[in-house]
Amino acid sequence: MPTQQTAPSDGLPPVPAGQEFDIFAAVCPSRDVFAELADKWSLLLVLSLHQRGEQRFSELQRSVGGVSRKMLTQSLRSLERDGLVLRTVHPQTPPRVVYGLLPLGRTLAERIAPLGDWVESHACSVVEARERFDRAHCGDGVPAP
Repeated sequence: MPTQQTAPSDGLPPVPAGQEFDIFAAVCPSRDVFAELADKWSLLLVLSLHQRGEQRFSELQRSVGGVSRKMLTQSLRSLERDGLVLRTVHPQTPPRVVYGLLPLGRTLAERIAPLGDWVESHACSVVEARERFDRAHCGDGVPAP
């Protein structure tokens, strides 16, 4: 990615002059960030928080079907560490904990929301293409390694 020397339109600070990142380079820190965000749950959690706003742990677990408590905890901690999600503990009895997007997380959500829309609109075509491929290349319906 080219060096960004002016403030981006999303209101976040610019990348420092002289600092360049390349997700295709094996040793670039941006590769690690990309890989962590592309895991099975992170983008779904970001999209859920973007579409539904702040949520409690149990609400997030229901909104992103299939995620275990362990994976939800790990993913939320990772997103919090990356500065994308804020965990807020409201002092009451029992304590009320909610998760919401930070400004950096909102910029990510705004960029991946169209991907989610595309997937929902084209999932049927992708499933059909997979089935055609599997029939043509495997005969038994099992994808070739």
